[in-house]
Amino acid sequence: MPEREPQSLEAAIAGRRSVRHFTDRPVEPEAIEAVIEAACLAPAPHHTRPWRFVVLSHDTRAALAKAMGRAWRRDLQRDGVEQTRIEALLERSRERIMAAPALVLVGILAGAQRSWPDARRRRSEAMMFAQSTGTALQNLMLAAHGRGLGSYWISAPLFCPAAVRRALGLPPDFEAQALVALGYPRPANRPPRRPPLTVDDFLIHR
Repeated sequence: MPEREPQSLEAAIAGRRSVRHFTDRPVEPEAIEAVIEAACLAPAPHHTRPWRFVVLSHDTRAALAKAMGRAWRRDLQRDGVEQTRIEALLERSRERIMAAPALVLVGILAGAQRSWPDARRRRSEAMMFAQSTGTALQNLMLAAHGRGLGSYWISAPLFCPAAVRRALGLPPDFEAQALVALGYPRPANRPPRRPPLTVDDFLIHR
């Protein structure tokens, strides 16, 4: 495989897109470890490095999809969603989980958080850990893009953390945050153009 031309950081950030259509080529274990290493270079609260990355085998994915599907079904039924729509949503979710060439679950070990005596600071502490995990996710996906891999972020585990823990036998303080699907993009993959961006729309000066 020819060596990729190095990119500037700005070009890598602009070039990273969510890729959902992959070739059948397996993702090499060393590539998965490399992008996780990049994720672990993210800023960490109190120097704790609280993130954990679970590389999921085919069998564990099936158990995870089943557990998450049960949890989502209950939510959809409570929301009054039509049964045929529920089945279609659950099948699409299961296909995404099972079809990704590589799948990584990202979580936080909440036991690393400081136990502040008041609810306000405990909420802030939890938010700080979540923000740190977001930077780790960005590092992971940028590193994947730099290696010629595509990726996309699946936030569903946030909505059923207990089901994720039980399905995978994870520690009680493991708080699931996201799944990241990884793979080599299909040659014809063409993500849609981003909407025009004007920085002034997001910028406040005081």
